[in-house]
Amino acid sequence: MRYSAAAYGARFRRRVFARVGSVLLHLALTAVSLLAVLPLLHMLSVSLQTMPQILQGTGMIPNPPTLQPYVDVLTRMPFVRYLKNTLTITCWAAVGAFVSNTIGAYGFARFRFPARDAIFTLLLTSMMLPGVVRLVPTYILFQKLGWLNTFLPLIVPSYFGSPFFVFLLRQFFRGLPSDLFDAARIDGANELVTLTRIVLPLAKPALATMLIFSAQGSWNDFMGPLLYLKDARLRTLALGLYAFRSEPQGVPSWNNLMAIAVLMVLPVLGLFIAFQTYFIGGITFTGIKG
Repeated sequence: MRYSAAAYGARFRRRVFARVGSVLLHLALTAVSLLAVLPLLHMLSVSLQTMPQILQGTGMIPNPPTLQPYVDVLTRMPFVRYLKNTLTITCWAAVGAFVSNTIGAYGFARFRFPARDAIFTLLLTSMMLPGVVRLVPTYILFQKLGWLNTFLPLIVPSYFGSPFFVFLLRQFFRGLPSDLFDAARIDGANELVTLTRIVLPLAKPALATMLIFSAQGSWNDFMGPLLYLKDARLRTLALGLYAFRSEPQGVPSWNNLMAIAVLMVLPVLGLFIAFQTYFIGGITFTGIKG
């Protein structure tokens, strides 16, 4: 009986310690999450205040809140045109990323050809080259092609693949069971049919991860539109935010700037929430097999 009581007491203590540890871990994760969300909450708070309220320092909670900054953004700048331009670039760039990276990753994962590993290593090595180094040669190339002041410099490069996305998808494709490909080959399916009907439906997590990263990069891109788009009618939301950064007298309109920032963040945040399950699955499974 003593032994049973002692064992029960030890088991009870372990259970209590495990529960306390779990509570402390969740509290720590909650605190870290609040620190990550705090800048977004501050941005939303500033976007709901007037400039006198901001200068007086009324705190995180607007008293009273106002939607005038959003009205100013929608009436004093061609927000709909900038939104249309940004969506055009983002959607076409996402299509290019999907096509080029999927085909490239499938080739590296399933085909055997001379110097395949060396070419793939060279592809990964190009990721270490800073984008600033390629800036001037790329600009000169697009100038020679006559693509300046068009959307082509912001869209066409995505149709030539990205080393990071090729690596991401290749890791996922290599993790698929080889029996699937053997069964498809026995049924007479060629590589295109295997890719479209077998691999892509199974690769939804990795594809969602790639599309989220690609869309976010195109949506938030500032340097590219700043270099290649000179016409004000072709501006994206990032350029519109930059052009709307101050009042005519030179005083920054922080509430208007934060209102534009909130409108820019919402679509990307909604995209992440919609594909959150696929995104986490893609990040998890793409590193299973090297």
